[in-house]
Amino acid sequence: MGVLTNKVERDELKPGDHIYTYRAVFAYSHHGVFVGGCKVVHFKPEHSLISPTLASSSSSSSSVSDVNDSSEAPCPTFPDCGYKQPKSGVVLSCLDCFLKKGSLYRFEYGVSSSIFLTRFRGGTCTTAPSDPLQTVIHRAMHLLQNGFGNYDVFQNNCEDFALYCKTGLLILDKNGVGRSGQASSILGAPLAALLSSPLTLLIPNPVGVATVTAGMYCMSRYATDIGVRNDVIKVPVEDLALNLGFKTRKRNRKAFGTSISR
Repeated sequence: MGVLTNKVERDELKPGDHIYTYRAVFAYSHHGVFVGGCKVVHFKPEHSLISPTLASSSSSSSSVSDVNDSSEAPCPTFPDCGYKQPKSGVVLSCLDCFLKKGSLYRFEYGVSSSIFLTRFRGGTCTTAPSDPLQTVIHRAMHLLQNGFGNYDVFQNNCEDFALYCKTGLLILDKNGVGRSGQASSILGAPLAALLSSPLTLLIPNPVGVATVTAGMYCMSRYATDIGVRNDVIKVPVEDLALNLGFKTRKRNRKAFGTSISR
């Protein structure tokens, strides 16, 4: 992986990697945690999920959601693809179904501030270090059984899920933007444009204004990165339900344990 891209090949993946792929012609990215065995645990809006028992009988169309996955057909390769607990957005998918013919990218952890600022697009890296890969897998499999609360585009989305699995960090301010770099980018761009607009009176050159706006945008993303902000705490996955304000589900774990090997 270089400065310009995080694209990787499948044989480069390790269980515990945070991966993502782009949807809708690079309009946004969908994130998950690779747990080995060609499987990915990821987080989606609950209303966009169809259980395997209903997928074959459902033929009605639905509105476009953040991940636009409401019309998924059952996976022909892996019978357990699409496994999830009732009323939960955390789902186990095979790598093919997760990618949907898109390219594969690996999210970077522990990058320097200079590298972070060169990534003009959010949702590709963080300055925060990753926890050991086995800890990451344990969190992902625990959340597959217990859920990750309610999906929220700005405060609790698929990237937030993967970031928590990798770092165990939660943000104390529940009214602000979440851990997601994509959300920070969406909110940071108009803020940077707004703050730099008075400079058009002082900087007549449009290139100069654009440069200042881009700098403010990058700094606004950097300020909300979980690796530099001071309103984050480390929360054990077993205590996550209490911190997110949702109840742990009673369920039958069946054949799913806390780790999946390659």
